This record gives sequence, C-alpha cells and structure tokens, in this order.
Amino acid sequence: MSWHIPDELRERYLAGTLESALAMSVDAHFEGCADCRAAVPYEENWLEASWQRLEARLIMPRPGLGERFLRHGGVPGHLARLLSATPTMSRSWLVAVVVALAFAVLAARQRADLLPAFLIVAPVLPLAGIALAYGPRVDPAYELTAATPLAGPRLLLTRATAVLAVAVAAAALASPLLPAPPGLSVAWLLPSLAAASGCLALSHRLPVPIAALAMGGLWLAVVGTGRFTGSWLAAFVPAAQIVYGGAALLLMFRLYKVSAQYKVSAQ
Repeated sequence: MSWHIPDELRERYLAGTLESALAMSVDAHFEGCADCRAAVPYEENWLEASWQRLEARLIMPRPGLGERFLRHGGVPGHLARLLSATPTMSRSWLVAVVVALAFAVLAARQRADLLPAFLIVAPVLPLAGIALAYGPRVDPAYELTAATPLAGPRLLLTRATAVLAVAVAAAALASPLLPAPPGLSVAWLLPSLAAASGCLALSHRLPVPIAALAMGGLWLAVVGTGRFTGSWLAAFVPAAQIVYGGAALLLMFRLYKVSAQYKVSAQ
C-alpha cells in the first residue's frame, strides 16, 4: 500500500461517525492493508465470541413460536420450518382473520338479521389465505423452495392445508358466540371446505390468486341467490349442505390423485 489511513480518520471510523460511503472505503482499505488492520485495537476473546454468536444465528436460527408449536405437535422439523415461513401464517394475517371474525360476530349479536355476515365471511377467509400462500410475488422464500423436491403442487397443498386448518379453527372458536342454534352456527364449515378444495383444484389450470378469486366470486353468487328466494340463509339449508359436502369429497379425491401422480413423477 502506498498510503495508510490517518489516525484521525481511523478514530472516526472506530467511533462510528463516518459517512456510509467513507466507512465502506475504509473497510475496503483494511482488507488489503495488514499494517492498518494491525493498528485497529480489538479484544481477541470478544471477537471470537462475536463470531460464535453470528454463526449460531445464521447456521442454527432460533425457531419461532409457530415453529416450536408445530414441532411439539409432532410435525417434522423441516416441515414445521416450511409451514412457519408461509406468508399467510404471519402475525398480520392471523390478526386480520381474528378481526374479520370478531366484526362478523359482533354484527350478528347486535342484529340477528346480520347473522349471514359471519356465515358468508368464514368460507372466504381460507381462500384469501391460500391465494397468498404460494407464488413468486407473495412468497419471499419462493426462489429457495422452488428448487426443492417439495416445490410446486405439493408445497401449495401443504401450505393450503395449514392455512385452512388455522382459519377453520379460528371460525370454530367464534361460532359458539353467535346468537344461533348449533347447527346454523357451523353451517359455514362445508362451504369453506368445498371452496378451498375448488380453489386448489383450479390452481392446476389457473394462477392461485385467480383461482381463489373465482371460487370467492362463485361463493358470493351462491349466497346471492338468497335474494331471489327471500332469505339469505337459503345457501345454508340441509340440501345445500349435502351438495357442499359431496363437492368437497370429490374435489379432495381429485387433489389426492393429482398429488400422488406428481409425487411419482418427481421420483
């Protein structure tokens, strides 16, 4: 090196008062100048401890609350980490689900004729979660997971199942708070399963967000037929529940076959 960092500049660097561009220049100089590096005081034990903390954070990051919960529930470690990284498993999405359900429950308790608001909203929540569960535009880890054997339909089905389970569990906890008989309080369950299964089935032909929008629109159209029959609850009568249940079973069977075929082709 034909020059060395002046004492005043080095002191400012150590104090952290240099501008970003100048600090980066000093860093670059340290890489190629052993004399200037030797002039920088440091504690060997502190440096070693710092590297150990950094390695522990990068190589073995501390599992989050959701990941630890899944592991305690018997979910394998690699799958628990994959599910905890699902965008719609984030805290903000869970809060949004709780707020939407709470608003629907409060509305139904204030006015009995607003009970359908809860029954309509509950099946839409899993669709919104599935739409944001997988894809290059919504998943920050998409490029990493796309290169793994679990990528594609298997990953989408895995994450969609987790999203559906969380949304259904939240709606189930809110159902007893509704001013309605037990049978009517859970009338959202089969429509929710049918809509989510339809969304996943369509995702083999359409982008996931488009499939979710299509099923959400179909569900709202079905509910809207109550306007012509004179009751918003027409979409939740026993005959309609049988249709939802049958559709859910057929679509799940179809998804199972597609998943099995994809697994065989991947091997």
